[in-house]
Amino acid sequence: MAKNLVIVESPAKVKTIKKYLGTNYEVMASQGHVRDLPKSQMGIDIEHDFEPKYITIRGKGDLLASLRKEARKADKIYLATDPDREGEAISWHLCTALNLDDQKVRRITFNEITKNAVKESLKNAREIDMDLVDAQQARRVLDRMVGYQISPLLWAKIKRGLSAGRVQSVALRIICDREEEIEAFIPEEYWSLEASLIADGEKKPVIAKYYGHGDKKADIKNAKEAEVLVKKLKNASFEVSNVHLGERVKKQPLPFTTSTMQQEASKVLNFSTQKTMRLAQQLYEGVEIKGKGTVALISYLRTDSTRVSDEAAAMARTYITEQYGEKYLTPAVTKAKNSAKIQDAHEAIRPTDITMTPENLRAALPRDLYRLYQLIWRRFTASQMSPAVYTTSVVKIDADGERFTVSASKIKFDGFMSVYTQEDDKEESNVLAKGLTEGAILKLDHLDPKQHFTQPPAHYTEASLIRALEELGIGRPSTYAPTITTILARRYITKEAKNLFVTELGEVVNNMMVESFPEIVDVNFTANMEALLDGVAEGNVKWKTIVENFYPDLEVAVEKAQKDLEKVEIRDEVSEEVCELCGRNMVIKYGPHGKFLACPGFPECRNTKPFFEKIGIACPKCGKDIVIKRTRKGRRYYGCIGNPDCDFMVWQKPTEVKCDQCGSMMLEKGNKLVCSNEACGNIMNKPDKDVKLS
Repeated sequence: MAKNLVIVESPAKVKTIKKYLGTNYEVMASQGHVRDLPKSQMGIDIEHDFEPKYITIRGKGDLLASLRKEARKADKIYLATDPDREGEAISWHLCTALNLDDQKVRRITFNEITKNAVKESLKNAREIDMDLVDAQQARRVLDRMVGYQISPLLWAKIKRGLSAGRVQSVALRIICDREEEIEAFIPEEYWSLEASLIADGEKKPVIAKYYGHGDKKADIKNAKEAEVLVKKLKNASFEVSNVHLGERVKKQPLPFTTSTMQQEASKVLNFSTQKTMRLAQQLYEGVEIKGKGTVALISYLRTDSTRVSDEAAAMARTYITEQYGEKYLTPAVTKAKNSAKIQDAHEAIRPTDITMTPENLRAALPRDLYRLYQLIWRRFTASQMSPAVYTTSVVKIDADGERFTVSASKIKFDGFMSVYTQEDDKEESNVLAKGLTEGAILKLDHLDPKQHFTQPPAHYTEASLIRALEELGIGRPSTYAPTITTILARRYITKEAKNLFVTELGEVVNNMMVESFPEIVDVNFTANMEALLDGVAEGNVKWKTIVENFYPDLEVAVEKAQKDLEKVEIRDEVSEEVCELCGRNMVIKYGPHGKFLACPGFPECRNTKPFFEKIGIACPKCGKDIVIKRTRKGRRYYGCIGNPDCDFMVWQKPTEVKCDQCGSMMLEKGNKLVCSNEACGNIMNKPDKDVKLS
């Protein structure tokens, strides 16, 4: 009979760990959390020191009975839940739910599911770290307070089923703020000038870019300036004034953290954050490989750290030396200054065994698992390799006081790039023409002036949003994917291609949160809260102190919002549209995709139709009303109500103001008006308020 019981989180780990530990160990799974706050109420005793009221999760009764039965038989019980705050909390909940004897219970953690790591963890068994548990409790309680206090207000003001979250509301605000930046952005004109030059003895022309007046860099702001330059340089003599040869070193990348893995998988593999984490979980827990059984392929997937264990680094150095040669070895193990936010001193995400190359596993892994494993393997291997070295050349060419430059680079030593390249590494190697020597006179073939316009900030993608959240100190590795998944599922945002757009529903929710709960959606406040939670994990802050300080302000804000709501009778807005089935005036309601018209006679009359909000501006093509519309995925635009007979549509708000240069309709963009005729490009100041805009 087994003398020891090991409890893990996931059933997928059971078979592998049992194989490593042998017959003296019984291995069972808790299947995640076994206790949580109740769904039917807040579950926090405000009057008694904010004590959480945990209950057994529905459906876990039989599982807990089985665990209790095995626990009674065991001499020792090892709690081997995941090596993070969440895992520490699950171990603590298991102790209570199973009524375990403290003398029999030990906590073990392993960063990878390998035989050595699992056996080593038993030698380093410890007590449950209550600082980590309390950090998790604090996060759970804070999130519950925000969700259960604010969500009912969203239900009352907007529609039932909406939710507010401490981190998700901030993420939504970040996206909304970016949308406002894009809406308000006014493109600025600028020009570039290239000179096509032919060196003596060369057939292929050299393309030189305009730099400025001698050593002073200068911008070409408009067509007139470009025209003056072209006229000046048409008959000028072009002479090479300086040739500078040098070297540039490109450092090897750091191994993946959760955030960088999600970003790179999004950019390179087009995976959503949710999909990346699901696949990484499978790689961590183990994949069936012919002849080897279930093998865990990567280390733990939720981490802020770029640290690599000495054993993994040594194995990598041996492999790289054998496969590529000593010159490809990094002079020292690549390390970065990790921020103060590192989650519980984890390692970076890396392969458990670098000798298990992606090519060796291609037949054993489904396509998406293979692609993610390949990305992780290559990134880790590259992180232990030497930098790449480029030879660089910069040529300065002068003509009548104006300067042009030509630059070229060529890989001298590929280093880590023999294994791994990112988008910005894929530079075309190019070599300077032999005739570009100091003092050489070049023949002008032609000058090529080009008009450009500055571009607005890019819409957030899942990858860039994660990067923003990480840089701002909002959320942690375990929260990025659930945060994005939640606001997508709630239809607060939508995804087109890779870009994230705010829906009408998201705008309404964000406006209410900013108006009534500015502190909760304040980026700095949320980042500071994360720092306090880290302080709890480090044993420097008491978790209930954070809750005690947070709750009174939340309570005041909720009470104020409730009073404000009471002043407004929450009723459906009646429209001018008449129901063609029963003759009642239809009302405006909110649905998952935004506003729609519904008959107030429901359930007798179930008539619904799209709601098109008129802006009081006539279509310039047919004279019918322009209305606010949404794309299939929820992005707002302005189109003619006569569609499909009339195809007029624009992304910015139309106005009644006409362009003073070409007579076209002017569109509202931030605090300016821009001409709808792109060829015109006229920009005007907004008129006085008595002139109708929209």
